[in-house]
Amino acid sequence: MTGTVASIWRHPIKSHGREELLRVQVAAGQCLPFDRKWAVAHDAAKLGDGAQWVPCTNFSRGAKAPKLMAISAAMDEGSNTVTLTHPAQPGLTINPDRADDHERFLNWVTALSPENRAQPARLVTVGRGMTDTDFESVSFINMASHRAVEKAMDRELDPTRWRGNFLIEGFAPWEERNWIGKRLRIGEAEFEVREHITRCLATTANPATGERDADTLGALKSNWGHQDCGVYAVVTKPGVVVRDEPVEVIT
Repeated sequence: MTGTVASIWRHPIKSHGREELLRVQVAAGQCLPFDRKWAVAHDAAKLGDGAQWVPCTNFSRGAKAPKLMAISAAMDEGSNTVTLTHPAQPGLTINPDRADDHERFLNWVTALSPENRAQPARLVTVGRGMTDTDFESVSFINMASHRAVEKAMDRELDPTRWRGNFLIEGFAPWEERNWIGKRLRIGEAEFEVREHITRCLATTANPATGERDADTLGALKSNWGHQDCGVYAVVTKPGVVVRDEPVEVIT
């Protein structure tokens, strides 16, 4: 079974913007470089000692603040800066590791946060990707499954709603649901598929507008009896992944 990499995405600040890559170097046991390196803890967060991974409920995210879904990001690795843009906001460039940039960022993002929800309080990092999984994961979205959801809803959907790292073509709809425990090979890199991705309300918001406009969860549940789209995997062998490169499913 062979497909291709349709696109590659990373999200430097968890739930606060996405950027497309043409190629990426992956390392064993790690997220994509700078993917979800930072997250925005809200004012009701319980972070413990602040040095360990904690669940996504401690962070501002699109499930609770849909306008966040319309943020785009551009990471400059050399200067360690992230430029954020949004259709309702002026652009903003910050260094997430600089304390004097945090207030500017919080002022910017608070305008996109519902007043009746926990408010963004601080930028945090723990030295690993702040994924929804307690292990450092990368995610794969089968574009055929995405199109099956579009067909069921009788409308086009931007696939970045799913916030995946690798969007892949050439497989049958929902074929990825049989990949748990299998490996994927892209060039020299290899990945072990670990879990299905159960979806939340973030996917109901349009990435172009930040407005909820599609009952993706209802469509998944009523048509297929689950709320999953995509799979989580771990990098087991390092390598460079390039857009349009073949994806091979191996046992």
